[in-house]
Amino acid sequence: MMNLKPSGAELLLWLFVLNLGVAFGAGLYEHRLMLPRWLDASGAHWSAEAARQDDVGRRFWGFVSTGPLTLLTLASLYFATQATGPLRSWWLGAALVALADRLLTFSYFIPTMVRLMQSPDSPAAVETAMRWARMNHLRHALMAGSWFAALQALSWIRVKGGV
Repeated sequence: MMNLKPSGAELLLWLFVLNLGVAFGAGLYEHRLMLPRWLDASGAHWSAEAARQDDVGRRFWGFVSTGPLTLLTLASLYFATQATGPLRSWWLGAALVALADRLLTFSYFIPTMVRLMQSPDSPAAVETAMRWARMNHLRHALMAGSWFAALQALSWIRVKGGV
């Protein structure tokens, strides 16, 4: 008879996958729909006022990725090292890529956006915002890679019959 009660590690992996998917989709949404409100399409003007009005860091990201994804990433690093076989490889890979995203987020993306939200429209602010937007593509790639690897890890739970 199959055990239908998932382990704590399996639940953690499910939460990690779900959170990565939400963060990836929200990142694309922010880049496509919110960023043009802050930085015009021509790249000539930065609107700190629009960025402060939206305040996505405190209104959304803090609840989705700043805290939760960081904790899930750290817990995944621990539990992935306890797993074996392909599950371990995929889960550990997903967690390490997510860790790279978390490190970039805390060292570059958050501090830069905090500064930009206080910056008047100027060539320097526009240049910083353009660099932030370009670097955001790297963050999307990291998030997608981590999410896909975590999904692959999740598929190995079925093969293995649980964590």
